[in-house]
Amino acid sequence: MTQNRAFGLNLPDYPWDAMAPYVQEAQQHPGGAVNLSIGTPVDPTPELVQRALRDASNAPGYPTTHGTPELREAISGWYRRRRSVTLDPADILPTVGSKELVAWLPTLLGLGAGDVVVRPTVAYPTYDMGAHFAGATPVAADSLAELDSATRARVRLVWVNSPSNPTGAVQDVAALKAIVDDARALGAMVASDECYAELGWGAWDPDRGGQAVPSILDERVSGGSADLLLSVYSLSKQSNLAGYRAAFVAGDSAVLPNLINSRKHAGMIVPFPVQEAMRAALADDAHVAAQKNFYRARRDQLIPALEAFGLTIHSSDAGLYLWASAGEDTWLTVKRFAELGIIVGPGTFYGDAGNGFVRVALTGSDERVAAAAARLMG
Repeated sequence: MTQNRAFGLNLPDYPWDAMAPYVQEAQQHPGGAVNLSIGTPVDPTPELVQRALRDASNAPGYPTTHGTPELREAISGWYRRRRSVTLDPADILPTVGSKELVAWLPTLLGLGAGDVVVRPTVAYPTYDMGAHFAGATPVAADSLAELDSATRARVRLVWVNSPSNPTGAVQDVAALKAIVDDARALGAMVASDECYAELGWGAWDPDRGGQAVPSILDERVSGGSADLLLSVYSLSKQSNLAGYRAAFVAGDSAVLPNLINSRKHAGMIVPFPVQEAMRAALADDAHVAAQKNFYRARRDQLIPALEAFGLTIHSSDAGLYLWASAGEDTWLTVKRFAELGIIVGPGTFYGDAGNGFVRVALTGSDERVAAAAARLMG
């Protein structure tokens, strides 16, 4: 008799399922629920992007995994114009959103049992999932100096997330360079998730006289070489393209050909109409600035409301979120928001160091953000 065994991966439950009772409570509010928990865009996809998608909709043939030359030229131009980075278009690869790359990069890099993937102490959960998929070990640390010598010797991949999800913290040039230098000394790859880079506030808002958020590929960080460096970017946030799954990775010219070859075998290909939509989005900075102004106005409305509700804002220097604490257990804060019909993200979803915090997204509509602010102000 054939012995039965379970199929499937033994992964942790999807964390957002734990929010169900708080969502239900918020939905009972007479003014309706205001969902500020997940950073999914709610504003329209720019018409110029929709038009590019429609114009490319007659696409009977298979698209190219590496991306069309025109798309890679557009991405290279964007890096030069917006990130002060010069890139050979050959060293660029479009991906089916950035989450799939985060999840599969350790596997595509050939990592496995015994290898260590380092991620920030407060971080997007998919960094850990990517390590688990590959059979590697995720380790939380904000600096390689925090690790003991035995663990350091096993480090093969270091994730950087600047601006951070969920905290909105930005790593400056000196901090990024220190990470790169330490990782290179170990022969480890550094992958930098930079998908909120266009959404800097305060000192990191070039539109208001501040600095631009630096990339891992900035020559002040990299020393002018992309060796052992990968920059990951998504158009979901800057262009409201989450539904298109439109992102890319760029960097190490010795590693990219292997990633491209593996993705060819696996069929990980961005559809041609989406590639054309990406090209249109990357060529137009005006819609990015306009969308940023929407988020700026919502941010300016939510900060005093959260403070009036007894929360303190921490970091939140860039990105789509406000990282806040009321000095109490995370779930108590989540419940107090739910009683007002407001759904926020628990800080515990982002690691043990997130306990006591909640993440409040700027991605509600103007009307819903105004409703949340009014309820918080009492």
